[in-house]
Amino acid sequence: MNTASPIRIGVLGAAAIVPEALTRPASSVPEAQIVAIAARDPQRAYAFARRHHIPHVHQTYGSLLDDPDIDAIYNPLPNSLHAEWTIRALKAGKHVLCEKPFSSNAREAEEMAGAARETGLVLSEAFAYRYHPLTRRVKEIIASGELGKVQHIEAQFCFLLPAPKNIRFQYELAGGALMDCGCYPVSLIRYLAGAEPRVESAQARLFGLQVDHKMSADLSFADGRTAHLVCDMLSPKLFRSSLHVRGDSGTLHVVNPYHPHWFHWLHLRGRNGSHTEHMQRENVYVAQLRAFIQAIHGAIKLNTDPADAIGNMRVIDAIYEKARLNRRGT
Repeated sequence: MNTASPIRIGVLGAAAIVPEALTRPASSVPEAQIVAIAARDPQRAYAFARRHHIPHVHQTYGSLLDDPDIDAIYNPLPNSLHAEWTIRALKAGKHVLCEKPFSSNAREAEEMAGAARETGLVLSEAFAYRYHPLTRRVKEIIASGELGKVQHIEAQFCFLLPAPKNIRFQYELAGGALMDCGCYPVSLIRYLAGAEPRVESAQARLFGLQVDHKMSADLSFADGRTAHLVCDMLSPKLFRSSLHVRGDSGTLHVVNPYHPHWFHWLHLRGRNGSHTEHMQRENVYVAQLRAFIQAIHGAIKLNTDPADAIGNMRVIDAIYEKARLNRRGT
C-alpha cells in the first residue's frame, strides 16, 4: 500500500454515530478518505451520503466489501452484527475499525481476532478515549508513584436514554447497559490496572427480559487491588462520567474520561500536593482515526487491538454471569 496515498474507508451502515466518529474527524485527517457507504435501506444510504459528502453508495454490504477501491472498513452496525461483518471485511482484504463493544461475547471476539491474525490486517476496537492526552496523563500519574501504591479504582458512565425502542435495549441485538456504556469503565479499569480482573459480584437492574438498564460490579486483581464500576442508561441524572483512583499516598479524580474533548477536568492530590489539570481539547475521534491510519501503515501498534478486545469481552461475559443474566449472543 502506498503510504503517500490516503487510506480509503467504506462505512457499513448509516448509524447515527458515523458523523461524529468518522466523517467529521476525517476532514482533519488528510491521510483518511471516506469513499463509500452501504446501508440496509439504499435510499437511506443515498440520503446519508449526500448529507455527509460520501461519493459512492453500494446497494449491499457485500458489494461494499467487494469494492477494490476501498482499503478499510468502519463497522458501526448493531452489536450483534459486529463479528459477522468484521470477519467478512477482513476476509475481503479490508482493515477494520469496529465500534465498541467489539462483539456480542468473548467467543465472537476470539473469532474476529483469528481472522485478523490469518489475514495480517489491522483490526481495532473503537475506544477513542485511549488516544487522548488525558488518558495518557492518567497513566503517567499512576506510573509515577504520585499516588503511592494504587489500592482501588472506580469508574462510572451513566446517562438518561428515554427511548424504549432504541436498539441498545434489545437483547437480540446484543443490547444492555453493560454492553453500551459499561464497556467503557471495564476498558478503562483494565487499561489503568494493566492486568485482567476477577469479577467478584455484579448487580443488574432490568429494563426488560435479560436486558440491563443498569449494572454495577466489583472486581479484584491478583495483587490485591480492587475496582468498582457502574453504568446506567436510565440514570436519574442526565449525565455522569467519572474515574476515581485511590492510592496509599493520594487520590486522582477525573470528570468525563471517555469524551474529554467535550469537557473534562483532572484533580490530583498526591505526594507533591494538590492541583487541577486540563489537557488540550483534542477530538478523541480525530486522534483515533489518525492512530488507525498509522497502524495500517505499520508506524504504530494500537492498544485497542484484538487481544485487548478479547480481554474486555471476557470481563463483560463474567459480569453478566455474576448478575445471573445471559451473555449476549446466546
